[in-house]
Amino acid sequence: MNRNVILSCAVTGAGETTEKSPHVPVTPKEIADSAIKAAKAGATIAHVHVRDPETGKLSHDVKLFQEVVERIREADTDVIINVTAGGGGDWIPSETNPATGAEGTDMQTPEERHEPVGLLLPEICTLDCGSVNFGDQVYISPTDWLRKQAKLIKDSGVKPELECFDTGHIRFANQLVKEGLIEGDPMFQFCLGIPWGADADAETLAYMRTRISERATWAAFGIGRMQMPMVAESVLQGGNVRVGLEDNLYLKKGTLATNEQLVDKAVGIIQSLGADVMSPAEARSFLNLRNPNGKAE
Repeated sequence: MNRNVILSCAVTGAGETTEKSPHVPVTPKEIADSAIKAAKAGATIAHVHVRDPETGKLSHDVKLFQEVVERIREADTDVIINVTAGGGGDWIPSETNPATGAEGTDMQTPEERHEPVGLLLPEICTLDCGSVNFGDQVYISPTDWLRKQAKLIKDSGVKPELECFDTGHIRFANQLVKEGLIEGDPMFQFCLGIPWGADADAETLAYMRTRISERATWAAFGIGRMQMPMVAESVLQGGNVRVGLEDNLYLKKGTLATNEQLVDKAVGIIQSLGADVMSPAEARSFLNLRNPNGKAE
């Protein structure tokens, strides 16, 4: 098992969750404040998306990312910042012409996905390592786009978190490493339980972690009711963990959670297993990250 755990909190996500819970942060101030509260509760990393402050829906506005990141960096509470670089990849084929996207389609080029990362230089950013059926739509991330995006991330000096929603994504992430597009020891995130990717169970996790190199670090998360079981399972199998309102809205059945409550519960699970949570400073050193001022730690 892992006795020194990196705990990420994905504070808001991009899903249609704002109407389901009043605790999902929307404005840059709310998102930054929630990340800071999560850090005070024990989170090592804050994973950041942004939303349109007027509608609560997904946004790619770089100015919103900038405000969130600046607010977090100016806070007295330290936390590693992980900015999403998944960007626009949602494809819903039109019923009348499947070669065009229907309402709800949201696509960005690799350069557009990378823009907030290249501007703000967070310590970490995500790299979604393949396309996948995502509910009733398709998340599109072709291999040539990913090679281009990986090169942009590498040139920026930011560490990519290789997000894998299925086993084929791990194969391609390993190929990026082999091609020299990922520098240093690779960092994986196994995203489990999303329809219709890899399932959130011990057997799937055990298989996925055997498909990466020994020098890689990894974390895993489950969505919905599987969030906390996967916290325990990841620690027991030697990995790191992620919680947060991006992936799950409930503290327990019928009780809506805040991000800091989910972090606090995860910390309790981790400690009950005889492990502890890394501080941001410890994780920066362990992962060989740049510090918030843009220099290697």
